[in-house]
Amino acid sequence: MRRSVRILSLIAVVVAVLCAWCGVRRLLRAKPPPPTEAQIAQANRVQIYRDTFGVPHIFGKSDADAAFGLAYAHAEDDFATIQGVLAAARGKLGLLILSKTALGNDYYAQLAQLQEHADAAWPAVPADIKAVLDGYAAGINYYAALHPSEADARLLPVTGKDIALGFEHKLPLMLGVPDALQHMSGDAPLEVGKPLHIHGTSVTGSNAHAVARARSTDDITRLNINSHQPWEGPVAWYEAQVHSEEGWNMTGSLFPGAPMVLHGHNEHLGWAHTVNHFHAIDVYKLSMIDDAHYRYGVDSKALEEGEAELSVDIGLFVLKLHKTLYRSVQGPVMKSGKDFYAVRWPGQGRGALAAEQWFRMNKASNVSEWKAAMSLQGVPMFNTVYADRDTIGYVYNGLIPERSTEGENVLAGDDPAAVWSESLAFDDLPQVWNPASGFVFNCNTTPFHATEGPENPDPDEYDDNLGIETTLNNRGLRSLALFGGSAKISGVDFERFKFDRTYSRDSKLFKDVLGPIEALPDPTDKEKAAIALLHAWRGVANEEELAPALAFEAWRQIAKEKNLTPKDALDRAIETLEKGYGRIDVPLGEVQRLRRGKIDLPLGGGSDVLNAADTHADGAHRIGEQGDSYILLVDFAADGVHSRSINVYGASTHPDSPHYADQSPLFVKHQFKPTWRTEAELRGHMDREYSPGREPKH
Repeated sequence: MRRSVRILSLIAVVVAVLCAWCGVRRLLRAKPPPPTEAQIAQANRVQIYRDTFGVPHIFGKSDADAAFGLAYAHAEDDFATIQGVLAAARGKLGLLILSKTALGNDYYAQLAQLQEHADAAWPAVPADIKAVLDGYAAGINYYAALHPSEADARLLPVTGKDIALGFEHKLPLMLGVPDALQHMSGDAPLEVGKPLHIHGTSVTGSNAHAVARARSTDDITRLNINSHQPWEGPVAWYEAQVHSEEGWNMTGSLFPGAPMVLHGHNEHLGWAHTVNHFHAIDVYKLSMIDDAHYRYGVDSKALEEGEAELSVDIGLFVLKLHKTLYRSVQGPVMKSGKDFYAVRWPGQGRGALAAEQWFRMNKASNVSEWKAAMSLQGVPMFNTVYADRDTIGYVYNGLIPERSTEGENVLAGDDPAAVWSESLAFDDLPQVWNPASGFVFNCNTTPFHATEGPENPDPDEYDDNLGIETTLNNRGLRSLALFGGSAKISGVDFERFKFDRTYSRDSKLFKDVLGPIEALPDPTDKEKAAIALLHAWRGVANEEELAPALAFEAWRQIAKEKNLTPKDALDRAIETLEKGYGRIDVPLGEVQRLRRGKIDLPLGGGSDVLNAADTHADGAHRIGEQGDSYILLVDFAADGVHSRSINVYGASTHPDSPHYADQSPLFVKHQFKPTWRTEAELRGHMDREYSPGREPKH
């Protein structure tokens, strides 16, 4: 007994010493550099207006000043995520987070040579874009200087090139590069010619709709901006207005680390993005001669070799790990067992060009200027729906490789013909402008059904090797059902369509899940009761409905296990609900919840309805985590542009902020708030007004 006590006492002393040392390390760590005179002067040229929902409206003298203010305001609300995003882009996330994910990120950043690409592209970046990127970086540095306890000085100072690097880092992640790397490093060898389905971003859905004023009841052109992002983290939407005296005046949303609005509207026009999934990435199995050389055509080529240095802060000290890197003609190479695989994707080296494209879109005053910005093709993906007073349009945007190879298969690394270098030009992408139907849309669906009628792009004009989607999901089917025909569409209709919660009888849920379940032979009594409940369901995912919780659980079971029978899926769904609630006829809103701090609200909607909600399990409940997040509805009227918005939580990620979840009660009720855009409008709806570094206390 005494020996055990001595051992426990010794362990306690060791733990205390280690904890003390970790604390000492933090105290000894260098502090962020103090504010510079240039930063203070720039801060004085910025005014931040926080409206009654805490949303920042940044007014700067120049575009660079406005970017400075945007960085500072966003840092006030979510500096930790911004710092993490910038660290990840530099392959230094391991300094902030001790996890396999951080290590994997840092290896990817160095394997893909993100820094080298950013360095090579920087000299050619136009001066006005550099000024915006530098201004945003200065805003981050200024915030860090004034809030040293939040910042890790090892990552400072941030530069404009680091901001461009953020685009270089994040866009390939959304294309699907992580999924390709996982395939390449898996236990099972990849064989040439075998199908390889690479999945892009984890975003499960987004909606974008535009209706021309000729189709409206009130002569207003309307735009629905409704991307379904995760509700927290590095790709969660942040709302802001950015205004400068040089003609920049955007309202919309952006990701942490982005120095401009990524989708939204100005006083002339607006646009919405949704994720598309063309054949972007190829994996090659190299034909190795030995561990250092591979065949390429009739030639032998040497693998380029380098070394990744991964810095991992384990608390006591920073651990340095080293891993060999390889590159081939095709691109970055990974070794798995005895095999070597290369990966190739479009857009490498275009991070700064993506920033330029989005900034030119922000400042465009007409459709011609907007198309010129899109033609830069710095942004390698995203369906885009456009609207202004007189024009609506849709573009299947992407750097779509022009290939000679067939299908999404593992390619032979010794075939030079399999290595592409060109992509479709902007004018050659599938697109629709001002169709006779009076509407365009995309819901992560095929571009060949972007409207109703003959103006849809012709699929026969696009080679199958491009990998362009050809199917419609439930949201696409419902969009055609709601917007199709010739009836005029009112503002009330437009908003009602946005929040549609209906599953089409042709949707995957009905055809692949509920149909086979209803056809079960010899059902048990429990199964009969469940089938009767599902059969009577109208397919609407409202909070009070009794069938959706059961239907969704069966759907999840089938999605989770590839060869699961309909009977087993239904039995598991019954078991899950009975275990959690003692019955199967549970109102959806009782099961499905929106939670944030002390907020706990019933949540309607579901996966692949226009009012989307995707959830994770928490005991018997399903908690919202993705789906409808930031929604912006824009009216292009005769007297100007007007909009209203709502975000799932609020402007701040700080639990002690009044804006941590103040929008959630409105969100679940499908209510909007105005997006005040002028100083005069803001005067009546102001929470705070200040220059960066001079913010008043709440």
